[in-house]
Amino acid sequence: MNHITHDQIRQNVRNRYKQIALQEVNFGGCCSDFSECYSTPSEISAKLGYSDEELSAVPKGANLGLGCGNPIAIAELKPGEVVLDLGCGAGFDCFLAARQVGETGRVIGVDMTPEMISKARSNAAKGGFANTEFRLGEIEYLPVEDGLVDVIISNCVINLSPDKPKVFKEAYRVLKPGGRLVISDVVATAELPAEIKNNMDVLYSSCISGAASIGELESMLQQSGFTQITIEPKDESKEFIKDWVPGTDIADYIVSAVIKAMKP
Repeated sequence: MNHITHDQIRQNVRNRYKQIALQEVNFGGCCSDFSECYSTPSEISAKLGYSDEELSAVPKGANLGLGCGNPIAIAELKPGEVVLDLGCGAGFDCFLAARQVGETGRVIGVDMTPEMISKARSNAAKGGFANTEFRLGEIEYLPVEDGLVDVIISNCVINLSPDKPKVFKEAYRVLKPGGRLVISDVVATAELPAEIKNNMDVLYSSCISGAASIGELESMLQQSGFTQITIEPKDESKEFIKDWVPGTDIADYIVSAVIKAMKP
């Protein structure tokens, strides 16, 4: 991927998620062949581990069926905490987090796609979520002050970044001492074939080409200063990952994982 610049990757990803935001169509989560994917975002999200109660608790249009897990289920959010969602999309996980941190808490969503931020703000107004705010920005350059955040969540977004070490350094910067990173993302379990790695148009924006290995992620987190790092692959995720690129054996190369780390 040396011939593809970081900015080209960002533009490719931004354009894809702009389409999703504007067309209000189900793009099948990280699936690359949209016609082959599940019929509704709720069906996708149920496979990712969201409960019926969670799915019905957010404003209509907040759940776009994007992601590869349910970070809210593992974040153990407490009332009063400040939560930051990296790549918040239309606000789905932010609204679920907002219910858990309550009126004394606060949830900030950051996304680099203006159309997603507009959608999230509209959803927040629709649902009366006064403790959420949405900021336009890139996760490598977070529009968030130092040491503000208790918990960072993210759902299948960091793999899309062409500069993951910068994302983790930024995450470390905005966390309070004792703060935690709790994300769902895909990890590479085997070396991706060249034809997958270099097909940016479809596969980079489909959460595949940018997946790092567990060892690479551990190293990046350690170098950023994080401790108590755990990366737990979820083999059951192969069930939905196999649908992302129909006609290939993509589930042999990537798997969803729960990634946790602490800022000491």
